[in-house]
Amino acid sequence: MSDTVVVGLDVGGTSTRATALTLAGERLGTGRGGGGNPTSHGADRAAAELLTALRGALAGVDPTRVRAGTIGLAGAARLLADPAGRAAFDRAWAEAGLHCPYAVHGDALVAYASGTAAPDGTVLIAGTGAIAAQVRDLRLDRVADGHGWLLGDAGSGFWLGREAVRRLLATLDSAGTPGPLGRRLLTELLGTAEVAARPRDTVDALIQAVTRRPPVELARLAPLVVAAAVEGEPEAVALIERAAAHLVDSAGRIRPDGAVTPIVLGGGLLTGDTPLAAAVRAEAHRHWPDAPVCRAGDGAAGAAWLAARELPEVTDPVALHALLVPATD
Repeated sequence: MSDTVVVGLDVGGTSTRATALTLAGERLGTGRGGGGNPTSHGADRAAAELLTALRGALAGVDPTRVRAGTIGLAGAARLLADPAGRAAFDRAWAEAGLHCPYAVHGDALVAYASGTAAPDGTVLIAGTGAIAAQVRDLRLDRVADGHGWLLGDAGSGFWLGREAVRRLLATLDSAGTPGPLGRRLLTELLGTAEVAARPRDTVDALIQAVTRRPPVELARLAPLVVAAAVEGEPEAVALIERAAAHLVDSAGRIRPDGAVTPIVLGGGLLTGDTPLAAAVRAEAHRHWPDAPVCRAGDGAAGAAWLAARELPEVTDPVALHALLVPATD
């Protein structure tokens, strides 16, 4: 079995990561490409980045040793329903020298598999957007939120940025003095923390600074909220607590009361040592006190494990998970 190689890819909007692993747990190579989401970048560009990442992971590896592969990406269903997009990915796979089959799964499932080998559980992801998904027999079952910045993504990076600006505008409307978080936002958006003699002038400038950019760019203000919360700024702490409540509420729409299956936290706001991750853990423990809560890890390794567990020689997928996927908690 040590000669058998599996390949996993974690395809995101800003980067594509690939890894090649043996069933003995040896990491033979890793590769990286640019954003490979076909929904946002188009199938041909996404396939080109996929090929770049694959070539990096397979450098020095005989591609005939690769027996299976998994690609995890947002919008997997759209790719599978698009013959031209799937053909572009097929060509990239073949150009990398691979002739084995590959599966395409949603990024939420790959995130879940990077955190646990349990067949059933919940994954909760918060980055620019936010989504919760129930996993049954390692397949995505029910999904909550993930509705995008206009209609949902409650508790996400976009949500934090928008709510922080809304609170700042309300403070200025009432002629109040912005606190530490408000001053950070003013500096980031206007280049100065000073409020004009006529506060409405600052309000108008803020509105223009936000609305002349794509709305989703409000997510880039989330780190300012997180930094202020780390320092204990009350307004930021309150926003973090509200975001955590929203995220756990989304999970509660699809997760049964009293469930003891694992909860995997994914996305940049929940996988690091952040106030939001801590708040979500605490909120999740209040709702499901007997459920383990763990972090998502290496998505490419999780994808490789999903590929490997389908091979006939793999009789103990849980043991294999421990070999292939680095522990996160």
